Amino acid sequence: MSQFFQIHPENPQARLIRQATDIIRAGGVVVYPTDSAYALGCHIGDKAALDRIRRIRRLDDRHNFTLVCRDLSDIANYARVDNTVYRRLKASTPGPYTFILRATSEVPRRLMHPKRKTVGLRIPDNIIAMALLADLGEPMMSVTLIMPDDEFPLIDPYDIREVLEHDVDLVIDGGYCGLEPTTVVDLADEVPIVLRAGKGDVAPFDS
Repeated sequence: MSQFFQIHPENPQARLIRQATDIIRAGGVVVYPTDSAYALGCHIGDKAALDRIRRIRRLDDRHNFTLVCRDLSDIANYARVDNTVYRRLKASTPGPYTFILRATSEVPRRLMHPKRKTVGLRIPDNIIAMALLADLGEPMMSVTLIMPDDEFPLIDPYDIREVLEHDVDLVIDGGYCGLEPTTVVDLADEVPIVLRAGKGDVAPFDS
């Protein structure tokens, strides 16, 4: 049975944030709010938690997982970023974007695309998500909470608890955060490619 925390979307309770990150560090899978939709998250190094998220979402090994980061200094540890890409990232973060980038050796192999050796990275513009990341002191592994047979993400924390109460360790109710997924932009090669148009404006990446 999952726990259920109601965390204030503008003034997150430090005690609940700390309890949530303790659950993540202990191998838990959590549902948390972002600036585009609710997401599933776990500790970056926990293979068992990652496998649980794969089962919940029915994801294959070709899926690009996302590392949710606090800031650009985190991204530089996990992705190869030249000056041009850095300027693009700086102009668009924090915000509702997921960027596909060449992974560094810091990224666990199981999180990379098996052939391209890329990883998704993102910096969400959401106070609760940023508080979790600050307390963790490192990125979270994450995917949008879209159930296998659904077209759109789950948006109501109470519905999420009912659907996933036996599959996750914690559901964070951070209020309404939307149902439009992030815009996904592949910056792994010289020319940006918009892989999915979502909440983030695609205009800066039209080549």
